[in-house]
Amino acid sequence: MNIAVIGAGNIGKTLGEKWVAAGHTLRFGVRNPADPKFDTLRQRFGVAGVLSVAEAIDAAEIVVLAVPGAAVAEIAAEHGARLAGKIVIDTTNNGRAATLHNVDILSAAAPDAIQARAFSTLGWENFATPVLGGTQIDLFYCGDPRARATTDRLIADIGLRPIYIGGLDAAATVDGVARLWFALALGQKMGRRLAFKLLSE
Repeated sequence: MNIAVIGAGNIGKTLGEKWVAAGHTLRFGVRNPADPKFDTLRQRFGVAGVLSVAEAIDAAEIVVLAVPGAAVAEIAAEHGARLAGKIVIDTTNNGRAATLHNVDILSAAAPDAIQARAFSTLGWENFATPVLGGTQIDLFYCGDPRARATTDRLIADIGLRPIYIGGLDAAATVDGVARLWFALALGQKMGRRLAFKLLSE
């Protein structure tokens, strides 16, 4: 798959490395591709692997938002038309807003995008090492059913077990899982290497 990761922080870089290892084509979209702070990425992915946001989106079939949550509105407003027909996976949490998710913002600015909300309920360390105590970590996510097969595969390619909990109307439930992670990992100081497992019979 051709993937554009918008943002090159811990989440974006960790997901990107895993997807390249799984055989996907990946480009990072950043504000200023020439910035020396992206030299390491260029060495790893080549010059064509670090592009402007617009160039990365145009070259991709899947767009993964891995920026600060508050930045999604600006990206959506500027590039909404480019997202038409693409699967857009929002990994962000907007702690400054009433909801952690950006479903409504993305729906308004990019109504023809196919949205999923994933990689938002755990710290990036659990994407880097998706096993705890010998047990595979589960990742809870939601999204447009049309994005489910692709999102399942991308989650599995990270090494996590995908747990689909419904369409975009389940975004608040996904937010609840994220809030639980923050409450335990940070609020109760249990550490960022904390994750969840669904058990059923």
